[in-house]
Amino acid sequence: MMVSAENDPRRHGTIWVLHVDQEMTAVAPRLRAEFSRLTLDLAPALASSTNSLSLTEITKRIESGRQCHVARVDGQIAAYGWVSFVEEDIGELNLRIKLLAGEAYIWDCATLPAFREKLLYSALLIHILGELHAQKICRAWIGANLENVASQKGIARAGFHHVADLIIERVLAMRQVWVIGLPDVPGPIVAEARRVFLNDRDKVWQSTAPTTVEAKSKGTIE
Repeated sequence: MMVSAENDPRRHGTIWVLHVDQEMTAVAPRLRAEFSRLTLDLAPALASSTNSLSLTEITKRIESGRQCHVARVDGQIAAYGWVSFVEEDIGELNLRIKLLAGEAYIWDCATLPAFREKLLYSALLIHILGELHAQKICRAWIGANLENVASQKGIARAGFHHVADLIIERVLAMRQVWVIGLPDVPGPIVAEARRVFLNDRDKVWQSTAPTTVEAKSKGTIE
């Protein structure tokens, strides 16, 4: 994401959280869909459904312990989302999410163009939350690019709470990233967001030189 002014701090992304043991919101998609966890033998089906993920990458992710959950419409994968339980890269920001036991991070979610605006994304998130609850996960984090309003609406519809934003300021050849809480969000929740996204640091200084790290934790797509 380009910043309009060299030294102008700008909100880049939104941070959301949900305690999985709370009562879940009910969202019915506008078309009949089936939700399930993707197993390794079905990885080719996901690879053939999207141009953004290769079979090698999908296989690598699953074998590393990450989970992928999908929505199918008439047998075709219509939406998907990934879940990590230990750590994950936000490649475009050169940040590394680090989670405690009992936490999960939902990322790289997308709805195929033909199935958008059908509430599939929110319904898929609720399915994922149900699966996490069954796995004794107590807290789920998710983020979205600031300009991706559709994703933010889908995340809110699934019951997540918008608690903080990621701020970026460019200073010469460096970039500074920090987390700022939303008004009325308790300080301890903002501190937890800072722990997850910045590893307990107040601000992170980075070089603005191009990185070879793949932007794997992209903003979600409704």
